[in-house]
Parts: sequence; C-alpha cells; structure tokens
Amino acid sequence: MLHEASVVAATLAELGWDPLELDLTPDLDRAARELGELAPAFVFNLVESVEGRGRYIVLAQALLESLGIPFTGAGLEAMVHSTSKPATKRLLALGGVATPAWMTAEAALRDRPGFPPPWIVKNAWEHASIGLDDASVASDLDALRRAIVRRAAAEGIANLFLEGFVDGREFNLSVLGRRGAEPEVLPPAEIRFVGFRDGAPRMVGYRAKWDEASPEYGNTPRTFDFPPEDAALLEELASRARRCWSLFGLRGHARVDFRVDGHGAPWVLEVNANPCISPDAGFAAAAARAGLSIRDTVGRIVADTLGKEHP
Repeated sequence: MLHEASVVAATLAELGWDPLELDLTPDLDRAARELGELAPAFVFNLVESVEGRGRYIVLAQALLESLGIPFTGAGLEAMVHSTSKPATKRLLALGGVATPAWMTAEAALRDRPGFPPPWIVKNAWEHASIGLDDASVASDLDALRRAIVRRAAAEGIANLFLEGFVDGREFNLSVLGRRGAEPEVLPPAEIRFVGFRDGAPRMVGYRAKWDEASPEYGNTPRTFDFPPEDAALLEELASRARRCWSLFGLRGHARVDFRVDGHGAPWVLEVNANPCISPDAGFAAAAARAGLSIRDTVGRIVADTLGKEHP
C-alpha cells in the first residue's frame, strides 16, 4: 500500500499535480478537518482497508461524498456492493450475471447446503485471500463444519459465508475507464495452477498471493498468452466484465475475477472496485500488456473522475 501511494504520488506530480499523501483512520472528524484545510481539487483514493479491516474501506467514499470532494474510483454505493461479497452476489444475480451459489456460514451449520459440494468458506468482507487456505475447501459436511468452526474462532461466524467451489480455470479481467466512452477491458490474465499436489484445491489462497517462499506462490503464474480456441471464451469474459462495470456503476478502474468450470461456463467470483495499481500488481501488468504505462493508467483514472488529465 505504501509503495502504491508513493508511485501514484510521483506519477501525479509528473502529470502536473501537487500531490500530498494522507492516511485515513476511523477518526473521520480529523480527516474532514484536514481535507477542509487542504481544499484538494480531488482525492486519488487508494484506501484498501482502515486499521486492517476491509469492511471499513467504505469510510473513504462516505466521507468524501459527504464533503463534496471529487475522488477517483467507485462511489459509496458501488463500494458497498463490491466490498461485501454477499451483496456482490445478490447484485450479480439481480443483473443476470452467473455467480456460484452461496449461503451464510450460520445457515450452513443449521441446515445442509442447498447446493452440492465442494464448498469453500470465505470471509464476507476481507479481500486479498485473507484466511483462505486448503482447509477452507470442503467436500463433505464434516469437513465443512470443521472449516467453519476453525475460521469462526478467528474471524467470527457472522463474517463468514460459503459458496460452491468452481474447480476450473481462474481469470482476472482489469477494466479501465475511458472518458466519455465505454470502459476499456484490458488484456485478460489467467492464473495457472502448476505442480499442485494431488487433491489440493486449485485456487489462489493467501500463501499463493503473499508468501513468496511457499510452493503455491511459485505455482500460480499469471499469463496473457492464449491459444486461438480460447478466443470465444475471452470475449465472453470481457463482455461480462463490461456488464459488471455498468451494473455496479464503476468508474476509474476495476477488476473482475472469474472461474471457468469444466464445461467452459464462466462464473464471477468478485468485483474489485478499487484494485491495487502498483507496478507489481496484476492491474499494472494488464495495463502494460495493453501498452499503457503507469502514467497512462493514472492519467486515465483521473480523467474518468475529473474529465481532464492535467491541472
């Protein structure tokens, strides 16, 4: 996060702005006073959590909208719908976009899930695969109960839900706003699962994302290269990513995560309305594949907010 902020600040300076980095804490009165004194032309919103809690990410949009300060990225309503995974799934279902079946963890402990295994237990609010490991995937009711009880002890059962685990391919579709036009879907990325031990769930868990010394980290490479027979699938993924952009009312930039099952059917897992754009992140990799520099990307995000790239 700190690296991302410094890169974006340096890029904004290159574009002619005079950026100042501010941290957001739960003390919103203090933040409002600081912003009032600064009277910024806009805020480039990079808030991914507040005090380490993903559900607090919406404080940034709530504060900025209440103050009438323009800011990059999704507005409050879109951020609430995309931060809460159950809310995401409800909106996707209303919009006719396929997403795996789900239910709350509390309901699953009371009643047998109404959809077949395997199941995966997730945190409803936290992103970045926090808490997600092999034991989060269950193929029978006993394993499911153990997974829920284990994670509930650390995360609270009210914060957990389960969904049908789609055993298949994983894709990330990054979307970049384009002032006055339809957003641009950047080149699709697939996360490959190579060298996984027999029986291990093929997914991007916490270790695959963050533990560089783990086998999972090295065995989940990203690729932008696809055979011709994937062309129709990739176009369908792009179409659904654009649908999510419209359905959620997104702006600036976003990322839509998919799983594709063994029959070639795509399922939306998450809509990330404020993905990381640091140079080592997936969004920047997709932008680079499209021939866009970090300067191009930041400029486009600002333009989609203010209608102009430069002061």
